[in-house]
Amino acid sequence: MLYNEQHHEIMRTTKAFVEKEINPYVEEWEEAGIFPAKELFKKMGALGLLGIAKPEEFGGMGLDYSYQIAFSEALGSAHCGGVPMGIGVQTDMATPALAKFGNDELRHEFLAPAIAGEKVVSIGVSEPHAGSDVANIKTTARKDGDDYIINGTKMWITNSTQADFICLLANTSDDKPYVNKSLIVVPTDLPGISFSDRLNKLGMRSSDTAQIFFDNVRVPQRYLIGEEGQGFTYQMLQFQEERLFAAANGILGLEQCIEETINYTRERQIFGKSVLDNQVVNYRMAELQTEIEALRALTYNAVEGYINGEDVTLKASMAKLKVGRLSREVTDACLQYWGGMGFMWENRIARFYRDTRLVSIGGGADEVMLGIITKLMDISPRHKK
Repeated sequence: MLYNEQHHEIMRTTKAFVEKEINPYVEEWEEAGIFPAKELFKKMGALGLLGIAKPEEFGGMGLDYSYQIAFSEALGSAHCGGVPMGIGVQTDMATPALAKFGNDELRHEFLAPAIAGEKVVSIGVSEPHAGSDVANIKTTARKDGDDYIINGTKMWITNSTQADFICLLANTSDDKPYVNKSLIVVPTDLPGISFSDRLNKLGMRSSDTAQIFFDNVRVPQRYLIGEEGQGFTYQMLQFQEERLFAAANGILGLEQCIEETINYTRERQIFGKSVLDNQVVNYRMAELQTEIEALRALTYNAVEGYINGEDVTLKASMAKLKVGRLSREVTDACLQYWGGMGFMWENRIARFYRDTRLVSIGGGADEVMLGIITKLMDISPRHKK
């Protein structure tokens, strides 16, 4: 996959937006534990940045997913992980199934304002006992007349305290775990919905995250996305875009870590020479930059397959695994070369260290990615023929 001028223009627009509307406020939002999603998303919607790969009839640009990846990659120029993650939920995690499988009425009512930045969206999948184990969720949506009655709880929900609606995965029957689930749009202002206090996280501090409780929440059945019982399948398809977003979004941040570490170690003097002049340091920087380029190549290759209609489950899982592992490796190595300064809370490398630790957990943990990869390689003991 090669970027053309339109890809580069999207990247320039996104980077300029990040530089003007996000980076100057990162310290403030990190301290507050929340960023103003409604205000920020309206500005992004006005620029067309929230619907790059979404249908034009609902306000999107109608471009293929490679252009969305250019946007995701450029978001990585932000000086924190929490704000890009909140944006990614809006664009790549909570709305893909709605855009692809929702009927026109549902898309006009919910997708169009999400693309315009007039509504904030959350994705409701994880539960206290079921993070990566999606098949084991317990939240139920039982039919009652023309409505669903929803009961249960969702955990670690990004954007939750500001969300106008949730793309909720719930059990709509007592059938087998892979065919008893449905995706349902659930407005957050309905009676019976409540939220915990914002969760006190290790990193991603500027992103608001909370637990959501559903107590006999009544939702019209017309808010069902696609077909009933297809929710697990739809969610697995959403995960493909979520994992490709994670891979692309990590690239520039990791390069910033290396660039800032090079600049710092070039100036920092120890034992009569700069830290960077030690071969162990400059070789390590070269090695890590090479790994980032390999991640970029893998991600672009997976995206190329995706836009050509290929099943990219294997490569998307590999890219997600790689960005998580590499984020831990790069930030840990860079922090070491900052010495005591790297251990300070306000240090940007320390923030990347905290923020990117989530990448190996959220959206499918490393171990889940490895399970998918071994299954598709036909070497998983549980799936031997």
